[in-house]
Amino acid sequence: MTTEHAPAPQKDPFSEEPPPSVQVPAFWRLLPSGMRRRWWLFRPLDLIARHFPTVRPRKGMLVVRMDGIGDMVLFRRTLDHYAAAFGVDKSDITILGCESWGRIADTVFAGYRVIAIDEHAFARRPLYRLRVGLMVRRLAPEIAVCDSYFRRAMMADSLVWISGAPQSVVSLPYVSEQTRAEFTFYLSQASRIVDTGPYPTHEIDRHYRFVSQIAGRLIPPEPPAFDWPGPRPDVVGPGRYAVMNPGSNEHGRRWPFSDYMRVAERLLAKGWKVVFVGTQAESWDAGLLRNFAGNPGVVNLTGRTSLPDLMDLMRHADLVVSNDTGPAHLSIAVGAPTVVIVGGGHFTSFVPYPADAMPANARFVYRVMDCYHCFWRCHKRRGKTEVFPCVSAVDIEQVWDAAKELMPAEARTAAGSRA
Repeated sequence: MTTEHAPAPQKDPFSEEPPPSVQVPAFWRLLPSGMRRRWWLFRPLDLIARHFPTVRPRKGMLVVRMDGIGDMVLFRRTLDHYAAAFGVDKSDITILGCESWGRIADTVFAGYRVIAIDEHAFARRPLYRLRVGLMVRRLAPEIAVCDSYFRRAMMADSLVWISGAPQSVVSLPYVSEQTRAEFTFYLSQASRIVDTGPYPTHEIDRHYRFVSQIAGRLIPPEPPAFDWPGPRPDVVGPGRYAVMNPGSNEHGRRWPFSDYMRVAERLLAKGWKVVFVGTQAESWDAGLLRNFAGNPGVVNLTGRTSLPDLMDLMRHADLVVSNDTGPAHLSIAVGAPTVVIVGGGHFTSFVPYPADAMPANARFVYRVMDCYHCFWRCHKRRGKTEVFPCVSAVDIEQVWDAAKELMPAEARTAAGSRA
């Protein structure tokens, strides 16, 4: 069942409360306490980049998006309001994004300049970090922006700071005791901090509250959507097909593979093809998949698709069933009928989507438990490779009922007669 849930606390984007600010003594900023060893390791490199001389005149905007595929999708439509809100030309906006979605950036961010970096190398490799820092410094933006709520200060905030932009506009992030000192350092030097609301406000709502505050007018949230012009893949042949995405970089979010097979069996009985996708690193029940892939109508593309290939597959699919991962958001954004199996780690922050931005082609299925909002620090599972109980609690009939709602009328009738 798709259980109703209480709406997240709302915040008036035009509240008369003063905007948040962070004040610290000058001496503390010079030698801040509470920083992790890694911060001190990278501090000299960031200082070199920040103060590297540049003669280029300040111009345009740098938008820092150091986040995953799903976060990028939830943000994308908000970006189209940035030019008007900040008073810059669209052609003068540069997106500093992640290598994980860099291969689709030219299409998804058409009309903008996109620079993709290896976010993991930036966080771990000193020389790579310095090279990226110098590149960011040479961009010489007039404005630097980061509106991510869940972010890492030593990535997103440090890049905003390194840019040296005269105007730096950031959202108030989620702060824990472990990250408080680092965020305090960077937030104390921001030109403007925007409070987008308390946890667990949905990311879509946060993005629109942020840009509404900047624009000085209410900009209503919109469902994630963008054009993807890729062709129908030859590998699926003619007829209806469904895409199964049973993987995830977090083992706990993987709905049991045996349940995916049961959904696939029902689709095969209807005469559909079923395509399994994922990376080789998401090697869930590999033996089961190899055996199942021998059935007529099953296509196993695990580890054999690039991100653009995956987009093509989802764009033309008659159904996509996925765990809560980046590809699920991509599937929804390109318009594919998509069923997403959801757990409760940070329920309503990313999924399900809020009612005012819920697309007709998406269904989210879940079982509410009293331990929701554990931030995936689950105390109910025995090991790190075990499925989270809130995910495994979703049963096959929930997923099948949601799938039938998204099927064309004639397919829905057949599905009901064969279920």
